Parts: sequence; C-alpha cells; structure tokens
Amino acid sequence: MGESVAEATITNWLKEVGETIEADEAVLEIATDKVDSEVPSEVDGVLVEKLFNEDDVVQVGQTIAIIETEGEEGAEATPVAEQEVPSEEIQEAVAEAEKRVEEAKEISVADFSGSDRFYSPLVKNIAKEEGISFEELEQVKGTGKDGRVTKNDILEYVENRSAQPAQAAAPQQKAAPQAAPQPAKTPVSVNGEDEIIEMSRMGKMIAHHMVESVQTSAHVQSFIEVDVTNIWNWRKKNKDAFEKREGEKLTFTPIFMEAVAKAIKDFPLINISVDGDKIIKRKNINLGMAAALPDGNLIVPVIKNADQLNLVGMAKKVNDLANRARQNKLKPDDIQGGTYTVTNVGTFGSIMGTPIINQPQVGILALGAIRKVPAVIETPEGDFIGIRYKMFLSHSYDHRVVNGALGGQFVQRVAQYLEKFDKNRDL
Repeated sequence: MGESVAEATITNWLKEVGETIEADEAVLEIATDKVDSEVPSEVDGVLVEKLFNEDDVVQVGQTIAIIETEGEEGAEATPVAEQEVPSEEIQEAVAEAEKRVEEAKEISVADFSGSDRFYSPLVKNIAKEEGISFEELEQVKGTGKDGRVTKNDILEYVENRSAQPAQAAAPQQKAAPQAAPQPAKTPVSVNGEDEIIEMSRMGKMIAHHMVESVQTSAHVQSFIEVDVTNIWNWRKKNKDAFEKREGEKLTFTPIFMEAVAKAIKDFPLINISVDGDKIIKRKNINLGMAAALPDGNLIVPVIKNADQLNLVGMAKKVNDLANRARQNKLKPDDIQGGTYTVTNVGTFGSIMGTPIINQPQVGILALGAIRKVPAVIETPEGDFIGIRYKMFLSHSYDHRVVNGALGGQFVQRVAQYLEKFDKNRDL
C-alpha cells in the first residue's frame, strides 16, 4: 500500500465465497486515509473463505481471504530421492502463514455470534486477548456506524477497565482525587428545520489531518504579487498547436510547477521533513498537486522527480494525475512520497489563501487567480500605466524549521522565474 499506510478499511467485497477468480481480477475494494482502490487476486482459483467483513479495518500484511488454487491431477509421485527438500526458511514461512490463517479463522468464529450487534474480527481478537467476556463486550459503547464498536472504542474501554479492579479491592478507602475533567464541547443546537449530514469517510480523514497539521506545525505565511503577462501571452499563442501536436491541453499548472521545482533546487532546505529533533533533507523533488474530486473533497497526487521533467513531460503528468483523480482511478503509489505541495486556489476565483501544510512536509504554495489589472510599467523613457496579468503567491511554511528569510526568499525566487519566463520559448 506504499509507505506510511498501515491499515485499510474493506468497503466492498466484489466476489462471494464459491465464485471463480482469475489472476489480476479485483476481489474487493478498500479505502485508506489517502485513496480508495481495488485489490486484485494474484492467482487463479476459487474464493473459499472471507476472513473479514465490509467496514472492518485490516492491517497491511494480514490475510483477508483464502483462495483455493487448482493442482495438477494425475501427476505421478516423484521418487523420494528426487524430491527437492524445502529449505528451513521456506518451512518457517509456510508454518507462519498457516499459523496466521488459523488465527484468523479462530478470530472469525469467536464466541460472540449470539449478539445482535456486529463485531469486527479485530474487535473480537482484542476482546479475547484482554479477557473481555461476551456480556462485558455487550456493554461497551460503540461510536462507529450504527453503534458498532470500533478499535478505538475497545482500546479505550480496556484502558479505563485496568483502573477498576484497584478501586474495587479497596471500597472503604477514600477515593483518590481525580484529574480535572476535560472541558466539554459546546453542544450544537439543532432545530426541526436543520438537516444533519453524516461526514464522509474521506471528509473525516481530511478534518483529522488538517487539525493535526495545525497542532504540529507553527504556520506562518508570506505573500508576493507576480506579473505573469509573458506567460499568459505565450500560452495563448501556443496552446492550440500544443494540443494538436501532443493531444494534451496546455494549462498554467505545469508552468508553475516547473518554476517551483527550479526554486526548490535553489533552496533545498524547503524540501525537508521534521522527525522529532531531526531534519530529513529529501533527495528527490516530488511535488504534490492538490486536485478537486467530484464530491468536493481534495486529494494530492504526486509528481515524482518533478525537476527532471521538461515542460511537455510536466504537462502530460499534470493532466494524467488530474484526470485520474476526477475519475477516482488514482493508485496508492500516486499519492505517496510528496516533499512539497502546490494548490491552486485561483481555480475558484480566490486571489490568495493561507493553505494548511500537508504533513510531514514543511511548506505549501497557493496559486491565486490571474487577474487583468492596471499596473505601473517601468521603461527607459519613464513610467507608464498599462494593463498587465497578475496573481498572488501565498506561501505557508513551518516556522519551527523555516524562518521568515528562507520562506520569503523561496517564494520570491518562484516569482522571479515566472516573471522572467521567455515569451519566445519553443516547445
């Protein structure tokens, strides 16, 4: 599933037990905190058992289903002397795999079948390991869909449960002073005319990551106005020929991405991450490109090694990722490994913005709308008022490791590359 992805939620089984499956055929759909995708079978065979249900959370590496493959019928037994003896490593791997399958089977048939509530195999396993009885589990309050008990619910219950025996053992003793309770959230009033809408899974994930980012990084912003008249006129002159020759639309985004990649090479300490008290300086320049989804959410596909692409290659990559994002066809690897992010707030008319940093990166650049404005034009003959195409660049950066000088110089360098764009440039 790519780096940093530890678990996924099963959203839909595409095959039922007993159905035949071909190699590379999708068996189920899963969702991570980054992207939704299908899981294909690696073999031909028959699905004989599902070890998890829909909405269950599965750890990367766990066995989720058993597929029976066909063996060769009528094959003659090979003489013992000619048989190849498996190595010790293979034997250990087979034993470990069989152990996992047996554990998964044991979890799936745990004695919680008499309940009207649904418990995922993961919750059942935690309950079994912690010695939680069926009656006790029935009393655990669930915060999941339809009141289901989630992994966090059962873990919170186990944590609180550990303090109860000590209190029961000394009922006559004076209760120890309790920690000050957390301030209660202000209740939201709802009247009969209001509509309550459940947040989508992706919406919940985005909300969590945004709050986490603000709590992690010391956000500060720098803004700069850029004259992009040369870029505007050059694109207008070349976009039709480019589309006819390459079969791709020429937007402003690849031009801006090219300038950002150049500026990062000039200021490599923008291309870093923070790990505790250590700074990780990234070797590759992988630019995240915030893209809007049909449901209104955002996703950030990544242009890998952006500094190694020419303008044609950048345009093709930008268009490919944007199209697949709109069609919900991005793969997990398409959104992994970003080192710096660019978001185009000007798409919806905003002239500037204060974007939230995409963790664990330390900077994000917002591109404002391009506007036709009156401006002072300096010439050897004097200053004149003319019509120019201008936009604002908004740079948010992590003040823990990026000071105002570096943050300001970086966005200034991006502006300089854009303003010095060669209006006679060949494609």
